[in-house]
Amino acid sequence: MRFNERFFVHGALVLLCSLICVQAQKSAASIDDGPRLPSEWAAAWQNPGADLRPLQIVHGVPAQQADDAGMAALKDLGLGGIVCNVDFNQYMVSQAHWETLTTAVEACRKAGLVVWIYDEDGYPSAAAGGLVLKQNPSYEALALTYDPSRPEPFALRPAYEHTHASNNYYAARRYPNLIDEPAIRCFIELTHQAYWDRLKDYFGTTIKAFFTDEPSLMAVNIGPLPDDVRTKVRVADPLDPNVRPLPSVPWVRDLPEQYRKRYGEDLLPVRKSLFEGTSDADRRVRRQFWSLIADLTADRYFGQIHRWTQAHRVASSGHMLWEETPLHQVPLEGNALKVLMQMDIPGLDMLSSDPEAVIHSGWLTATLPASAAVFNGGRRVMTEVSDFSQTMAGRGPASLGEMQATAAWQAALGVTEFTLYYGYRQRQPDDYRRYCEYVGRLNAVLREAKFAPSALLYYPIYDLWPEYLPVAEKLTQDSQSRRLQEIVNSFQGLGQRMLRRQVPFELVDHELLAKAEIRDGELWIAGYPFAAIVLPAHVELPEPAASIVNRFKTEGGKVFSDETAKAKIDFDSLAACSPDTRLTPANERIVAGRFRRDGRDICILVNVAATPYTGALTIGADSQRLILHPEDGRVERASADASGKMAVTIPPRSAILLVAR
Repeated sequence: MRFNERFFVHGALVLLCSLICVQAQKSAASIDDGPRLPSEWAAAWQNPGADLRPLQIVHGVPAQQADDAGMAALKDLGLGGIVCNVDFNQYMVSQAHWETLTTAVEACRKAGLVVWIYDEDGYPSAAAGGLVLKQNPSYEALALTYDPSRPEPFALRPAYEHTHASNNYYAARRYPNLIDEPAIRCFIELTHQAYWDRLKDYFGTTIKAFFTDEPSLMAVNIGPLPDDVRTKVRVADPLDPNVRPLPSVPWVRDLPEQYRKRYGEDLLPVRKSLFEGTSDADRRVRRQFWSLIADLTADRYFGQIHRWTQAHRVASSGHMLWEETPLHQVPLEGNALKVLMQMDIPGLDMLSSDPEAVIHSGWLTATLPASAAVFNGGRRVMTEVSDFSQTMAGRGPASLGEMQATAAWQAALGVTEFTLYYGYRQRQPDDYRRYCEYVGRLNAVLREAKFAPSALLYYPIYDLWPEYLPVAEKLTQDSQSRRLQEIVNSFQGLGQRMLRRQVPFELVDHELLAKAEIRDGELWIAGYPFAAIVLPAHVELPEPAASIVNRFKTEGGKVFSDETAKAKIDFDSLAACSPDTRLTPANERIVAGRFRRDGRDICILVNVAATPYTGALTIGADSQRLILHPEDGRVERASADASGKMAVTIPPRSAILLVAR
């Protein structure tokens, strides 16, 4: 072959190789141009750190478990830390128990585990195991009772018999007054300050938060315990059988003074209106009374604890009593949303690990603290989760799949901190590790993400205040006015329908609504935009809130009102406010959550049913998503078709996270 021929062949080969390389680079580029998980997310997803994992609740760490080996064993189960306290035996006074706890906290530090402090001997919090009332019996919770059969129908008495203080699963024990400022100051000094005095070097590093458990105003009958349970409950303070159940409201000695200071009126001459009467004047007294009670509870209990924890480098957290219905939130806290906003990490109690609990009352239990976190500028939300309901019914322990799905739907609604009452000794260690890793993966993506709800559901506490009438018997909706029942039923039904139609939402009360701004047809509260607000039946917004809603509607915002309490709202139009969570076909057992992080949209879909789901998600034409599987860590890529729909398959009791560019 002549030289020029060899040169020609060589050149052609070089050109062909170059073309092949260019084509290969183009193919690689087309793959790499798809969405990818940021490196920080990916690292946490593959190996979640301790701060992303669940905390095991360990009351009174046993001496044999408090050493380095004991804490290392908990870490080996996949846990990120513990919620603990000084032993309940000789509570707060045993030097030996304090030494054991100090050893356990130091062992957690060495193991890299997080510690939260549980602030009570059992529950409900505020009693310090009885030490508060031992120091000053006048700190006991008070109730103003009403008995129209007596010549003097009104009487003050301790709120003990027939209340949660005497009817709980831990102990019948007299209880302090949450709205008595000195009483709660005493509680904090006896508990929080005692932990600080002995463990201050760990605060803000190993010790991250305090956990308060089911405090309430007590002055309401929530019903007796089952007979088979009641006989087993420890009675710390004997009950007086002569104390009859009577209609009652919470009281504190300076309440008349506080009422006069706020409203310029005397409470005592009109206190009958707290118990009966349907006139405008009666209703106004009740509304003013419960508004004041809500503010005192928020400030004197939750606020005092929050101010103390802020000053001592830790967060305040915990949950309330009877979170499942807004009716009980009137007498127990005044305004549940408001008191939860006083916590750095508002929380809930999830007693069931049946994942389908979310479509009944579970949505409210979780959405209340999540909404509090949204509107107080936070992100973290705590759950105390267990399979208590299954265990009490003889169906426990919950399976791994049920535990994971229960964690996933709570994460979809905003939960980030999982504190566990699951019995880890009842389960296979590998299952517990898989559960803890599952929670860690959810948090690897969602914990640093910002909520992105599309709608608001109005929390009608302002309308429940004037309607609520105390009763002697166990409090139920049947004991209340028809209007109250319709408001509550409408509210509960709307929340269920919105959840079942995959409409991510938060709760807003009249006070928050009055502070909203309207920009470009959206309602802005605390830095969050909302495209729609849903109003339960029969609500009467106070003027500041009504003015905002009317302007919002005039400027193009979507206002849905359940005027007839029959849920005739156009849910298709409401669901259109959140197009990237719309499923075809619709399915009422899929829970959706929307978040945004580092400019990326995130959607989590949870199938709480025992059957698989196959359908399509509308995400936009030619859009791409990463699909993340928290149960095994898989990451896949998927694309929408020309119509904007992406095929979605979710196995039973499973979840997927979809991450956009």
